[in-house]
Amino acid sequence: MPVRIPDNLPAADTLTEENIFVMSETRAANQDIRPMQVLILNLMPNKIETETQLLRMLSNTPLQVNVDLMRIHDKESKHTPADHMNAFYRDFDDIRNRNYDGLIITGAPLGQLDFTDVSYWDKIRDIMDWSQQHCTSVLFLCWAAHAGFYHLYGLKRKLLETKRSGVYLHARSREHDPLLRGFDDEFYAPHSRYAEMSVEELEAHPDLRILAASEEVGAYLVISEDNRNLFVMGHPEYQKDTLAFEYHRDISAGLNPSLPVNYFKQDDPALEPIGRWHGHANLLISNWLNYYVYQLTPYNLKTEEIQGITPWETNP
Repeated sequence: MPVRIPDNLPAADTLTEENIFVMSETRAANQDIRPMQVLILNLMPNKIETETQLLRMLSNTPLQVNVDLMRIHDKESKHTPADHMNAFYRDFDDIRNRNYDGLIITGAPLGQLDFTDVSYWDKIRDIMDWSQQHCTSVLFLCWAAHAGFYHLYGLKRKLLETKRSGVYLHARSREHDPLLRGFDDEFYAPHSRYAEMSVEELEAHPDLRILAASEEVGAYLVISEDNRNLFVMGHPEYQKDTLAFEYHRDISAGLNPSLPVNYFKQDDPALEPIGRWHGHANLLISNWLNYYVYQLTPYNLKTEEIQGITPWETNP
């Protein structure tokens, strides 16, 4: 949330240069506030688990957030009861004429498929195109991030020989970007994916900038220059035992997965995992909601199109 200060306070100039959001008393007195409208496109198999993970983080903010859940198709889910899907999920046709403050597109267990071989690829493309006019900010997670780079920016991912799984150390690439407000210089984040993006291609693209990266696993946070699209190459929403569940599931399926890196105590899968990313994950979502949704979105969402806004002069 912004800091409210007296009009013309000298500290305002310094704070503004550091991208600290301050609000004058005059502006604060005339500000209208309403709930944020956030849409979640849930592509994960276990819908209820993913809903819970994301809602837990969305709730960790003083903002009031109204959430709609969307499914990619109405086919029966193997992992989620039909009654749940029919009661709580909307189809794209139900909301395509609406605007939202924020959209979250989750990851999906499709890491080894070409995008064009995904059965609902055409619909994913339609939703991504729609989001660029109907959502103030879009948060792409893991597989969705790679899909967004491919469709919106023409960048291809590189498939890995083995699954990238574990909790990796990352560093901020920019100091004063609002999304990184409160982040330590280094922080941990979980990854679970079969592909990665080229850091060199991301750095060279004029419409993208890297905010955080890892020496081991490459770019982690990337944002578009118009601040509309935020790409997260990992899974900050994962709970402490999620990677353990995936590892033991793959063992049971005879897939011979590698042990998740820097995750189990003493690297022993019989011992409890170590959760070391929840602080950064909650701060990431809180900063996204505050600086890239709440502070940018129009008060009236009932306009035909939400225009892109670029309010932050970010320092390298």
